Amino acid sequence: MSSSKRTSRDQALEKELQATASRNQLSNASQMVFLRSTAHEIVANIERRTWTASQVLEAFVAQSLVAHSETNCITEVLFGYARKRAKELDAEFEKTGQLRGPLHGVPISVKGSVTHPFVQSMLDAGAVPFVKTNVPQTMFAYECDNPVWGRTENPYNAAYSSGGSLGGEACMLSLDASIIGLGSDIGGSLRIPAAYCGVYSLKPGFGRISDCGAQESFPGFDGVKSVCGPMARCMDDLELACRIAFGAPGAYNDFPPLQFRDVKLVKKLHFGYYTSDGIMKASPASIHLTPEILKAYHTLTSADGYRNLLREKGSDPLDASLSVLTFGPKVPRRARTSLIIRSAAAWIIDDKDMTDIVRLSGSRTVEEYHITCSDRNELKEILTILDSSGWYHHVYSRLSPNTARVGIFKDVWLMCVLKNSSGSKMLSIMSAAMLAYNLVDSPCGVVPVTRVDAETDGPGHRSSMAENKLYFKGKTPLYDPVAMDGMPIVVQIVGKIWEGEKVLAMMRIVDEALGKARGFGPGSWEERLQNRGRRT
Repeated sequence: MSSSKRTSRDQALEKELQATASRNQLSNASQMVFLRSTAHEIVANIERRTWTASQVLEAFVAQSLVAHSETNCITEVLFGYARKRAKELDAEFEKTGQLRGPLHGVPISVKGSVTHPFVQSMLDAGAVPFVKTNVPQTMFAYECDNPVWGRTENPYNAAYSSGGSLGGEACMLSLDASIIGLGSDIGGSLRIPAAYCGVYSLKPGFGRISDCGAQESFPGFDGVKSVCGPMARCMDDLELACRIAFGAPGAYNDFPPLQFRDVKLVKKLHFGYYTSDGIMKASPASIHLTPEILKAYHTLTSADGYRNLLREKGSDPLDASLSVLTFGPKVPRRARTSLIIRSAAAWIIDDKDMTDIVRLSGSRTVEEYHITCSDRNELKEILTILDSSGWYHHVYSRLSPNTARVGIFKDVWLMCVLKNSSGSKMLSIMSAAMLAYNLVDSPCGVVPVTRVDAETDGPGHRSSMAENKLYFKGKTPLYDPVAMDGMPIVVQIVGKIWEGEKVLAMMRIVDEALGKARGFGPGSWEERLQNRGRRT
């Protein structure tokens, strides 16, 4: 079954490649005009009758073939459906002179698990879905690899991961093969691939975008909520997708119809930031809470011994990136909880946090599960309480004496890209910065900032021997500035519950302050393709 699916996909792409070569409808220069355009620019040109939806689609179909050949990002080919829809949109506009909506004729791509009504909101706005993209096995891994479709490689460097679970979406956007990508996030699925591939994403709070009909990693599991959200190549397109999807009606009234709300920010803004999450190096604002949140997350998600997660795996081999994650429940409870065994294991693998995660993993009784949910709610209350509370006053007071009077606070997070197959090894190190905000349901987004510079981004002074060993020493160090030269560096901006619009506004301020010359956004793929390394 797995090989037949992949063969069918490959045959469809090869057929399209041959057809595109024979038609030769677009010159490279003409194609680039479409590829470097935002959604608004595409719709404006269609409205002026300069372009048609069909012309735009052909440019992105051709570019998707390039993206797939470079990264293996496409799983399902929807070109036939997309061409039919584009022609219908063109005929409708020719007849009525009215656009279908703010995405009329805009090509979009979809994470393999996302279906109605998130996609339907885009269809109602006039979008044209034309491919589905790759995800990791179970959609619960930090890499994008599975036994059916294989590995999706990083568009900057094939030796590095594209991230999970939306690695396929991030590659399509990074290589200008799509305008907007649709996906979901339960532990970083929207943010990690965006960070690895240098694009933009937003993880809204639960319920802002309906997830009715979406295939879930943990069906029936409410311990940590999966949320739907968009990816894009620029802030304009990301915000447009949110304006369309926020509060759009679902298959049934499963959440309050809270539509997009424009926000007006205060003139003087204060950003709170941290460069450590309390796992790698202590930070005053997070040292106590972050480890507890990380432990609560793994306790909840492993409460059934990951049986629900692996239920659909069938006879497929288990992907390597899931082996460490699902290892804990296999260890006998007595061994997991033994202080002597845990201490010895922590010394052997040099990772106390990982042994704590293994200890907390495993099947639980209903009572134990409810207790952990209660612990999660207590943590959530601490992090989402009103601005006048002691916690926010405590955080604000650590920024500056005047910050307590500012009505907005954001955390900024920095990360580096991991090599292929290293995600499972680095699970305990990298996960806290993502999982914490899923557990407490904070909206957060990713903005690409700059790129790694081999000459200026070396080791420098580090106070922690363990951190220095992890990042720079050994046969396969996590951070190698020479191998990673030119790869993206991002920030994660985090807000309070229900304030996704404020997060978008802060993302835009950061994006505009950084300027356009940093090499991200529509039309930036060609330079990167020429410089892309294939180091091992």
